[in-house]
Amino acid sequence: MARTAGSHSALTAPRIREAAQALFAQHGYAAVSMRQIAAEVGVQVGALYNYTSDKQSLLFDLMSSHLDDLLSARAEDQTEADPVQALEQFTRFHIRFHARRPDAVFIAYMELRNLTPENFATIEAMRRRYEDGLSAILRDGQAQGAFRIQDARVATMAIIAMLTGVNTWFRKTGRLSLSEVEEIYWGMIRRLVVA
Repeated sequence: MARTAGSHSALTAPRIREAAQALFAQHGYAAVSMRQIAAEVGVQVGALYNYTSDKQSLLFDLMSSHLDDLLSARAEDQTEADPVQALEQFTRFHIRFHARRPDAVFIAYMELRNLTPENFATIEAMRRRYEDGLSAILRDGQAQGAFRIQDARVATMAIIAMLTGVNTWFRKTGRLSLSEVEEIYWGMIRRLVVA
């Protein structure tokens, strides 16, 4: 079957990913069909299979790409710092990185249940690497007497949940700028853990 007029291979792959991400975020993975994705991109359904083997592979690719970007950006953002500075750096990084990617963040958290067990294990391992960075900061601060926390892993999960929650309510057109939100959240987190 001929390629749809106006479609180009180098442009179609990213358009498929963008369409799938937007549709999954808006309607949920289970409610979206490959036919809907094809219609959004403007290609025939069969053309999608030149770029992905199935919808599950597309979901996994979106999640793993998001986490690859997160881990790479975090590695570039980190500098040597004492635990309090490192925690502030993590807080601000997490808010900034995720605020620019609301659809990717929504999918990464809400669509885990739709992954196959093998894909889930891979994504969970990637998420754990990111979480472990924060746990290490908290354990260092605890060991140095800078933080008062009972359990670094529980504190990690609480802080990440709190920070990721910004995406559910923050709007660029709202009364607070993103930098003001960072400042407020850093103040709350500091009061939660700093001795």
